[in-house]
Amino acid sequence: MPQASGTPAAPQTSRASRKRYRKIVRFAWIFLAQAWWYELFLPRIGLRRFAARGRTARLQFLAQRFRVLAVDLGGLMIKVGQFLSARLDILPPEVTNELQGLQDEVAAEPFDKIREQTVAELGMPLESAYAFFDPTPIAAASLGQAHRARLSPALAADLGFENVIVKIQRPGIDEIVAVDLAALRRIGGWLSHVSLVSKRADAPALVEEFAVTSLEEINYLHEAANAERFTADFAGDPVVEAPVVVWERSSLRALTLSDVSAIKITDVEALKRAGIDPSVVADELARVTFQQIFVAGFFHADPHPGNIFVTPVAAVAAGSSSAGSETARSETARSATARSDTGAGVKWHLTYVDFGMMGEISDPLRAGLRNFILAAVGRDSRALVASLGELGVLLSTADTDELERAMSALFDRFGGLGIAELQTIDPRELEAFGRQFGETIRVLPFQLPESFLLLIRTISLVSGVTSALDRDFNMWDAVDPFARTILSTNGRDALRDLPQQALAYGTTLARLPRRMDELATRIERGQLAVRTPEVDRRLRSVERSVNRLGSAIVFAALLVGGVFLRSTDEVLGTVLMATAAVPLLHLVFTLRRR
Repeated sequence: MPQASGTPAAPQTSRASRKRYRKIVRFAWIFLAQAWWYELFLPRIGLRRFAARGRTARLQFLAQRFRVLAVDLGGLMIKVGQFLSARLDILPPEVTNELQGLQDEVAAEPFDKIREQTVAELGMPLESAYAFFDPTPIAAASLGQAHRARLSPALAADLGFENVIVKIQRPGIDEIVAVDLAALRRIGGWLSHVSLVSKRADAPALVEEFAVTSLEEINYLHEAANAERFTADFAGDPVVEAPVVVWERSSLRALTLSDVSAIKITDVEALKRAGIDPSVVADELARVTFQQIFVAGFFHADPHPGNIFVTPVAAVAAGSSSAGSETARSETARSATARSDTGAGVKWHLTYVDFGMMGEISDPLRAGLRNFILAAVGRDSRALVASLGELGVLLSTADTDELERAMSALFDRFGGLGIAELQTIDPRELEAFGRQFGETIRVLPFQLPESFLLLIRTISLVSGVTSALDRDFNMWDAVDPFARTILSTNGRDALRDLPQQALAYGTTLARLPRRMDELATRIERGQLAVRTPEVDRRLRSVERSVNRLGSAIVFAALLVGGVFLRSTDEVLGTVLMATAAVPLLHLVFTLRRR
């Protein structure tokens, strides 16, 4: 797999690649020039209010232009838009809202090229690999497309099923991904030198996060391993299903999976016709999601409605029998013994597909999430903010007082309310609170780690699906059993960690005299810094007054000097008098702004 590091120049592989690279970089240059003019230059000459007046419209236009560029180029650009649409921590809502609807749907690749790619990957003729291969794709994305197929009789008899889905990467996608990542790394390097951006986000790190995820997504062997790990995690759960990987017909750029297509999870009418209660499906989906996060520590990070099916057991049994085998693989056996019964007595599964994007919970993240959940369930705003620091979300320089107050207000007003209850609140109140809370969040120096971002994305998507299934569904109730489990194990964890904590406290006490001495030294040298927001605000006001005074002095000096010099040097005197207009304009605009 290519390494996601460095800042290489554009790969000089073809004229089309160079043109693509220049197109991406040119768009970034236009954005940077616009940002410099409106966010840095105009405010420095006293036109801050004028620059802020059209900021929303400019950001929306920029997002719209990027959306057009992404659809035109395809490749990783659509993935970039989807990645940025989730970065609520660093981008304003004007941008994220515009990019949320960006769909990874492009024109299908000609079947002749797909045939060549498949034959090259599997090392055998298409007719030998499959008894049937549908030339019309069921889905076409920027990186690859999917086709229905049937396995050859001998392989189908061995596996216990014949209907499969074959995912094939687009020919030449490796070169496109390399060009796109090279352009993104170059842009990330530029942004790291722009203080307006670097003080809010680590652009090169964001690019590398995106690069790692993208390179994993085009490695179909990685996706296959994810699918098998997910299946193993839920081997004892009769509700959860996943497709079986056909390793005999899979490679780095081709992936064959058992066809598990069934009822789309948000198709409420189809669920009811099948005798399945949508509210029970919502409960099970939430349970399975939190089981992945808090128990398995390995979760499906793209659980949108197209990636989750509800499969009646009868349908699974019928599909497996078509292969002519009485003893199917373990996936069919588990389907026949499922115990997920609804009120109508119908047995069904939650069937997940597409394991290209997965999240993993590390031990530090698990501990931080434990404290986060405890604080959220207990409506403890101070503990919740502290847990955000443990998760690496808030930087050490963040002033969290305002965030604590905002979280307290959030808990007091909306804590514990379900979706249906929130819909009864005056929309103007929700909008005003959202605007105030968003402003508080955006001024804080924080950046979400990728694992935490995937977690937020997952819970957000699942919340939307459960609400579509049951308007009265309450996510707080769903997470409560897991919170209780965390509470019950918290004491045991504390006892287990007691020796480690004692060692940490002992180390802190041992270092305390030295740190006190360092503090005293800094005080003596006058190096102690104290944050005083009110004083800082007043100092900025004084600084602006001094700048206005300086402009007035420069204006007067140029004007008077020009008047006197006109009698001896008319040209120089006129130039000085004309130049006096610059500080005059600065003075007028700053006074008007005041």
